[in-house]
Amino acid sequence: MIIYLHNKEIDRSLWDTCIKNSGCLKPYPYSWYLDIMAPGWEALIDDEYDAVFPVPGFMKYGIKYVATPIFLQQLGSYSPDKSTVEMAEEFIYYMPEFFRMVDLCINQKINSHGYIVTERTNYVLNLNKSYEELTNQFSSDCRRNINIASRNDIVYTTNIKPSELIELFAENTGKNIKGIKQRDYKRLETLMSHCLFNKKGQIIGVKSPGGNLIFGIFIIEIPGSKTILFTANTPESREKRINYHVINELLKTNASTGILLDFAGSSIPSIAEFIQSFGSQRETYYRIYRNSLPWPLKIFKKI
Repeated sequence: MIIYLHNKEIDRSLWDTCIKNSGCLKPYPYSWYLDIMAPGWEALIDDEYDAVFPVPGFMKYGIKYVATPIFLQQLGSYSPDKSTVEMAEEFIYYMPEFFRMVDLCINQKINSHGYIVTERTNYVLNLNKSYEELTNQFSSDCRRNINIASRNDIVYTTNIKPSELIELFAENTGKNIKGIKQRDYKRLETLMSHCLFNKKGQIIGVKSPGGNLIFGIFIIEIPGSKTILFTANTPESREKRINYHVINELLKTNASTGILLDFAGSSIPSIAEFIQSFGSQRETYYRIYRNSLPWPLKIFKKI
């Protein structure tokens, strides 16, 4: 039987056991991730945590709604032994009506009445081959950019604070992206600090010859996968093709481990092309959308 639980009613231990036993290779549905990036999240539970569905619920202007938080790519249905596609349909059917709008990215395709479903793209690369075999999948453009990068004096560092990486992003790419609020950066900083402290992630940076940070990535690590959650570029790092060098080094270090490298996808064509150039495979997830807001709020996609 499916039940709806408020945040304080969720048993984190049973929840995380279900997520782990479901074979999930993404960090997003674990309770520690949700607690930081979707504070107050709620849940639909079936048969004493035999299947679960996280519900990132929010409230604005007195209206409850479900939305996918920034820096949290996708959620969905999770179970060790039940069909997650069938369970996703059931969970969506039992989504409480007091959520007047649902705008959620999930990893199952549903066919539920009242929902608009659109495809989203993610890219992953299975590191189950030797480095030499992996490089055979590189595009010619990828190899050329790696060679350009190797001619530069690239100095790696892991001695970077989360705030430094976020500041680098905000001063470059972030200033051209609408919708990222200060609270989003704060949650991201908390997530980075949590992962670093608990050995669930790392920050890799590159400094210029003058000692200035010019590139950085934040990688979340859970058993079986590494997710490149956050990248900060600068004009100098792009010119030197440092992003190609960093990914190439990651592949060298983790080749033949069987780890799944998750690039976290992108809808920006140039970034998608960069990711695909390493031989990554496309995987699809879905945005589901239902709007039962009263008029005139209904005319807006988000409240």
